[in-house]
Amino acid sequence: MALTIGAGLLVLAVLALILITTTREAWPALSKMGLDFITSKTWDPPAGVFGALAFIFGTAVVSLIALIFAVPVSLGIALFLTELAPRRLRGPAVTVIDLLAAVPSVVFGLWGVLVVAPKLVPIYQWFHDVLGWIPLFGEPVGSGRSFMTAGLILAIMITPIITSISREVFSTVPRADKDAALALGATRWEMIRGAVFPHSFGGLVGAVILGLGRAMGETIAVALIIGSSTQITANVFASGNALPAVIVDQIGESTGDFTAALIGLGVVLFVMTVIINTVAQAIVRRAEIRMKGAA
Repeated sequence: MALTIGAGLLVLAVLALILITTTREAWPALSKMGLDFITSKTWDPPAGVFGALAFIFGTAVVSLIALIFAVPVSLGIALFLTELAPRRLRGPAVTVIDLLAAVPSVVFGLWGVLVVAPKLVPIYQWFHDVLGWIPLFGEPVGSGRSFMTAGLILAIMITPIITSISREVFSTVPRADKDAALALGATRWEMIRGAVFPHSFGGLVGAVILGLGRAMGETIAVALIIGSSTQITANVFASGNALPAVIVDQIGESTGDFTAALIGLGVVLFVMTVIINTVAQAIVRRAEIRMKGAA
């Protein structure tokens, strides 16, 4: 018991030390900019102006795009493997998914910038021609390096993570609950909706949050694909930038307050991750209470 408590406290201590040390290193830039460090979109290191809003926006956009594409596919694969796939197919499919998770991010980044991005430009142009009256589908950049491309590559990267965890969560649903639903006349989909999803809700949220954390923290792949433009725009086909990407792009040429500002971006990303996890836990608790009939 003491060892378990000690391990848990050690994790909290490490997280606290990371936050304290990075905040101390970033303090010169944070104290100089104040709240403008979060609310300003101007990033001009030679002038000593550091505003992280454009990078926060880029991180949020590409992560959201990744979740929109990855979560339905991941849940579908997990449900297929646990509820529908024949036993002889499950082993090879799981192996392929695990291998996809083991591919280095730089490989995804190179594949995205050299192969995927140019191929997507005509598709983006078609969406712009047909749905250009919607701000989301503005004029695409000629290179294809954009928020959307970065989000699609991230979706491919986080799909194995969400799928693996979701599959394990679905496998914990008691067989008796499934049989009871089927015995009452439920179809297979009604059984999944009424027995599998309620039992697995907390674990599924955890899987999505873990995938979101991977998407928010991805560095090399996003740096190669997103386009490295400091801007806030509704056009998902435009180029942009993200917190981890700008850190890896500019840390080598930074000094003084510039370095402190880049470390400050890391602090902002850390705080965003903590807030998202806290909100997710609150959602899970409220949902589980309602599912148990306590609310």
